[in-house]
Amino acid sequence: MATPRITLEQWRALLQVVDSGGYAQAAEALHKSQSAITYAVQQIESRLGVKAFEVQGRKAVLTATGQLLYRRAKALLDEAAGLERAAGQLSAGWEAELRLAVEVIFPNRVLLPALAAFGEVSPHTRIELIESVIGGTSEALLTGRVDLAIAPVIPQGFLGEPLMPLKFLAVAHPDHPLHQFGRPLTSTDLRNHRHLVVRDSGAARDPGQVSHDAKQRWVVSQMSTSIQAVAMGYGFAWFPEEKITDELTAGRLKALPLRDGAERHLTLYLIFADRDYAGPGLLRLAEILRETAAEKCTARQAEMDAAGHTSRTRKTKVY
Repeated sequence: MATPRITLEQWRALLQVVDSGGYAQAAEALHKSQSAITYAVQQIESRLGVKAFEVQGRKAVLTATGQLLYRRAKALLDEAAGLERAAGQLSAGWEAELRLAVEVIFPNRVLLPALAAFGEVSPHTRIELIESVIGGTSEALLTGRVDLAIAPVIPQGFLGEPLMPLKFLAVAHPDHPLHQFGRPLTSTDLRNHRHLVVRDSGAARDPGQVSHDAKQRWVVSQMSTSIQAVAMGYGFAWFPEEKITDELTAGRLKALPLRDGAERHLTLYLIFADRDYAGPGLLRLAEILRETAAEKCTARQAEMDAAGHTSRTRKTKVY
């Protein structure tokens, strides 16, 4: 195996020059002298026989070769950092902390029992939970803020496994005008009424996240706020059925009789930030999430089957 001619510190110096915008800024960020940073970059260039920077006006910019070196060096340092984290986790046994990004649409009746079960197995492992919306989950994975995520979309570069299906319903309060038409509703009907939307928690929010071009729209940060607003008659919204079971049962919410697409279905995925470096605690938590989701799905199906059987029995005439 060939011995690398460039050290990780030298690669780190090159990355910092680019990220900070200059040698002086890189030296300050790395707590080194400017001459040390300059020397590190010069060593990369001389040992590899390439030119990483070229002067344009009064500014040094990356050459095409430099851009390639930058991308590969960043991947190299990320890999090294991941290896160190994995080694630290293994040497210490189970992880001291696990970080999760979970879409707000994921049912709490699955999430909370799973976390509680994991707490019984590893009571000293802290859990940091990010309740995210749409792009916020992908962003948390891409920026390395979390170890595990549950989301309906798998970001590019990651692998996910199906965890559980979800059914969405368009709902409003039973007294809302949308329930007074006495006929199936169209998209035009919806467009004329206020739509409640939960804001994308990602920094680069998707302006097309709204499903209807409603004339009136409230965008809120929490799904609980949206559910409460709709239950108070202030508009309509699409919610996972799992999230509004109590409201539907109590009659505070009622599914809208849409002519087309009365239900929407999606799959939630379990996504590791880096499956190869997952510690024993993270692997066990993922296993518990799978088991809990499967149990709840089975129980939910049994409830639905029982409800369907009861309904059919009531409709049967006895002679």
